[in-house]
Amino acid sequence: MHETNENGNVWKGLVAGLAAGLVASWTMNQFQAAWTRIAEGMQKPHGAQSMQPADGSKQEQQSDTAEQDDATVETAKAISEKVFGHELQESEKKPAGAAVHYAFGTLSGGLYGALAEVTPQVTTAAGVPFGAAFWLLADEVAVPLLGLSKGQTEYPPSTHAYALASHVVYGVTAEMSRRALRHVL
Repeated sequence: MHETNENGNVWKGLVAGLAAGLVASWTMNQFQAAWTRIAEGMQKPHGAQSMQPADGSKQEQQSDTAEQDDATVETAKAISEKVFGHELQESEKKPAGAAVHYAFGTLSGGLYGALAEVTPQVTTAAGVPFGAAFWLLADEVAVPLLGLSKGQTEYPPSTHAYALASHVVYGVTAEMSRRALRHVL
């Protein structure tokens, strides 16, 4: 077992990070569901006025959110077809997309946990920089480059804010969970 210093252990960090990444992925989903409920509530007419956001309609926001979700489904479809030779049925797409989301979030958390043992500076600011970097590298760079979504300029600022906020929630939850689990290990 590789020890980085008297208090750091990469394997324990990896285990704590994997569990933290799973918890953070679930928390991110809950945050996104709450954001969507709030956004939909803002879309409903209130008296004689509508409380529509200035940068887009409810339908635009829903299609942008669906587009974001489609990246995990597209990844699941590619894995299913290339690795297993199976074309996903419509009923399999949503659970397969969720599996990709949780697997990616869990593995990213594991990497973060191991890295935290070697370079504790990555845990700065309670995981906020980690979540923001995760958003930038995954959502803003990798997903469009891989053709899993449209380019960044094709989405309104509200979509980027939603994604950034979601990943900051992921980062903070991953760090708080990792820290608590690592304390126990």
